[in-house]
Amino acid sequence: MSESTQTSLSLSNTRVVVLLVDDQAMIGEVVRRMCASHADIEYHFCSDPMKAVEMATKLEPTVILQDLVMPGIDGLDLVLQYRQNEATKLVPLIVLSSKEEPATKAEAFARGANDYMVKLPDQLEILARLRYHSRGYRALLERNEAFRQLKNELDQAGDYVQSLLPPTISAPDLHIRGSFIPSAQLGGDFFGWRELSDGNLAVFLIDVCGHGVGPALLSVSVSNALHAGGFAESELLQPAKVMTRLNNAFPMTEHRGMYFTGWYAVLHRPTLRLTWAGAGHPPAIVTRLNGAYVELESLGTPIGIVPDFEYEQSTTTLEKGDRLYIYSDGIAEIPKPDGTVWSYSEFLSFVQTDALKVADPIARLLEYTRGLQGSEQYTDDVSIIELKLA
Repeated sequence: MSESTQTSLSLSNTRVVVLLVDDQAMIGEVVRRMCASHADIEYHFCSDPMKAVEMATKLEPTVILQDLVMPGIDGLDLVLQYRQNEATKLVPLIVLSSKEEPATKAEAFARGANDYMVKLPDQLEILARLRYHSRGYRALLERNEAFRQLKNELDQAGDYVQSLLPPTISAPDLHIRGSFIPSAQLGGDFFGWRELSDGNLAVFLIDVCGHGVGPALLSVSVSNALHAGGFAESELLQPAKVMTRLNNAFPMTEHRGMYFTGWYAVLHRPTLRLTWAGAGHPPAIVTRLNGAYVELESLGTPIGIVPDFEYEQSTTTLEKGDRLYIYSDGIAEIPKPDGTVWSYSEFLSFVQTDALKVADPIARLLEYTRGLQGSEQYTDDVSIIELKLA
């Protein structure tokens, strides 16, 4: 059913809007009399089956009664037409027929009928079924409307997160860019970088557990703490202190059980010295012009789980031509259509043997993983940072 059709119905309205399609006027009159004394039932009759789909589209019934044997069209074909029409594809359809053969009933259900009655049933039965199917249909519309509103809210939240991501940096000594693809449910990924004093550049990526607006807002709060004065610059230069302070500031007991993983590093651009600390996050990857491959492990516990945990930092020296990749597990753990999961070891193998050998590893990784899962939409947020040294 189209969105405009859904919203045009009053979802709080409990009226039963019935459309009977039958070429026999006598049947139409009998059913009309059955419904006439019931204020909650609005009855409509269509004696021309060739106009049934058009009338149903305009009328927006909450239940359709449909005969099978009519001139000009096979009733079973008409059932299929309702299901192929956007405006009527979800409307409950009750076949009302003189045929009692099991094969006919089975075919009616196969083509999309919701119920089958041999005419004419008792008034109590037909009214009970009309109300039952109409209630179910209205409940379905309410659910779909709630999902639509929720999706709009998640889309808005995703747009907001996108708007906060940092712009690409292109400088003579380095190039840094990021890619963020929110999942259908919106998760808690966030990344950023900022220039510090004396040629230092801070780079970070966090991944809050769970999906929805709550994790997304928590990730924005963490980003604000790193960007908007939550730390002195002397602290931002020391990844271990950053992680320790975040752990103390965002305990899961005070944030509805939410915790997050993270990877934070400071690059001293004049010397290419890289200092980093991790918090339960996948290791960053460094690739070199000679084909060497280095993992920068994330050894600390996820942030918010263990109170007063003291994080440690590590240091290495990069080389000109190196590429540093920081990413969330949304790109490293891909559910496949057969029910298995692309493992982290398989991810690393693909990165080494394929993705890092092309001009744009991020594009190659996204192309491959989307094909692997058989969908453009990821089940978890995907974030990737690429820092290239000139």
